[in-house]
Amino acid sequence: MKPFHELVAEAEAAPTDGWDFSWFEGRATEERPSWGYARAMAERLAHADAALDIQTGGGEVLASARKLPRLTVATEGWPSNVAKATALLHPLGAVVVAAPEDAPLPFGDQAFDLVVSRHPVRPRWTEIARVLKPGGTYFAQHVGPGSVFEIVEYFLGPQPEAGRNDRHPDRERAGAEAAGLRIVDLRAARLRMEFHDIGAVVHFLRKVVWMVPDFTVDRYRTRLLSLHERIVAEGPFVAHSTRHLIEARRPEAQSVKPEAQNVKPEA
Repeated sequence: MKPFHELVAEAEAAPTDGWDFSWFEGRATEERPSWGYARAMAERLAHADAALDIQTGGGEVLASARKLPRLTVATEGWPSNVAKATALLHPLGAVVVAAPEDAPLPFGDQAFDLVVSRHPVRPRWTEIARVLKPGGTYFAQHVGPGSVFEIVEYFLGPQPEAGRNDRHPDRERAGAEAAGLRIVDLRAARLRMEFHDIGAVVHFLRKVVWMVPDFTVDRYRTRLLSLHERIVAEGPFVAHSTRHLIEARRPEAQSVKPEAQNVKPEA
């Protein structure tokens, strides 16, 4: 294994825009859910007329679909990701709209018969229901509760139980139903992750910035060095991600209440 300073330098130099995780090849692994989200999403896109991909990242997952609907729109809030998604998706006929994650969706009511999303920061159920046509479907893979908390707690210490239960599938079911959507499918998975060198940990925390919000190499150098020595002595650092697949449908005949404005979004 390379020395600590070389591994960290490589990770700090690696680009973090988009949701391309190919940099981790040979350095980290993660089990995949049994349901195959990208494939299942592509099947639904092939039969849709107008689709919206919320928080598309760099557009990689949407671009993997063999056939896009006649009207395909993607939103993204990170400027670097907006540029990357635009370059990737425009040639495929999809429009990318820069939209903050905590703002109302910039579309009219009942604009889409399919809304998809992979790992949104937080689903805004009333907005999702509003832009869906009656009979339309929301199909997404969400990050579940306590995901990769082994890394979070290694750097930040034990976390409150409320934080561990955030993003619980039961809460998301309740939120979707409160917005008037009907749950068609809801499945959860806990998946093994292995970090084979400290560079993979650094790159992960630089890319998934909400895990350890104040992360910098300088701030956590001592903890990083200790973890590097542990990996060298004992083997990969093991963590577990959590995911759930959710499919919800807007009933054929239904009115949706507008989302309250000027309300501070949840942290």
